[in-house]
Amino acid sequence: MTTEAMPGSRERLLGAAATLTYRDGVNIGVDALCKAAGVSKRSMYKLFESKGDLLAASLEERASAYMAALLPEADDNRSPRERILHVFERAEAQAGTPDFQGCRYLVVQIELKDPCHPAVRVAHRVKDNLTAFFRAEAEQGGASGPDLLARQLILVFDGASARAGIKADTRAGLIAPTVAALLDAANIR
Repeated sequence: MTTEAMPGSRERLLGAAATLTYRDGVNIGVDALCKAAGVSKRSMYKLFESKGDLLAASLEERASAYMAALLPEADDNRSPRERILHVFERAEAQAGTPDFQGCRYLVVQIELKDPCHPAVRVAHRVKDNLTAFFRAEAEQGGASGPDLLARQLILVFDGASARAGIKADTRAGLIAPTVAALLDAANIR
């Protein structure tokens, strides 16, 4: 195998894993992943030890872009309240896209369940980072209980994502008032 073919095959596998597991679930077969990527199973196993490692790498590769799409710029001069609300506004916009299936990081944790699975570890870390953002903003905003507020916010975020992902509810008109009520109760202005 040439070194030029490796990066192309790897990128195609990562893309296929991201697309197919998000659309069809994490139990998609290796054959389907390889077929979609145009890569042999042998090549896949040269690049990744397992399908789980492929899924973890795919999630890892998208984590920075996911967080960048949600979080405000670090130096945007908005209040902690506005910065937290920004995350939910961005999430609501994402949920409005026709192919939205929910937060891919939450979906992986729900579908795989095994906390030791490499993809679950990546997903858990991404969710921990979002919770840490909420906590830091809550603390900066003088919340009476920043840890509790961060946990409440991630609960609302994940719940809204799950409801929108299964098309049971939309976030419009529901999420902002819910988050505002939590921020009001924690005295974040």
